[in-house]
Amino acid sequence: AQRLTDLPAWLRPYTPLKGGISNVWFDRFKIANDCPEHLESIDAMCQVLTGLIDEEVKSGIRKNRILVGGFSMGGCMAMHLAYRNHQDLAGVFVLSSFLNKASAVYQTLQKSDGVLPELFQCHGTADELVFHSWGEETNSMLKFLGVNTKFYSFPNLYHELSKSELEKLKSWILTKLPREVEGQNE
Repeated sequence: AQRLTDLPAWLRPYTPLKGGISNVWFDRFKIANDCPEHLESIDAMCQVLTGLIDEEVKSGIRKNRILVGGFSMGGCMAMHLAYRNHQDLAGVFVLSSFLNKASAVYQTLQKSDGVLPELFQCHGTADELVFHSWGEETNSMLKFLGVNTKFYSFPNLYHELSKSELEKLKSWILTKLPREVEGQNE
């Protein structure tokens, strides 16, 4: 069985809001790709999400049948989770997301020599919060480091979701995780 889980981000102080409380996956020093990552908060959330993956595996779902992904910070979180901690997942999808230029993800992948989860990535060309160029740079770097990537640009799309990108995502998910024959054990 396949299931999608909609996980909320946590309420936490968020530096770009001058320390104000916000629903975010992790803290950032600023919304930019040229600053250090707030690894303490990223790693803490990776531990929480690893617990959820472990629960899925205990319930009988193989890791190669699990996809992780998200929009904006959720996509960044998914890349950290998969490429630093769970390189045996089926894939990663990110929408309007990026990694910082000196991301710990890149450092981990420089030392990796195995097969990595495929990346499905979409980004709007008119995004004024997470620039399209940041998404392209992230995709290029991950491809350089051995990740099989798919990158789709959506003209005139801001920092938002569109029906056409969600349809592409649905198609990718159904390709990555085709229905299993009932009773089949692998």
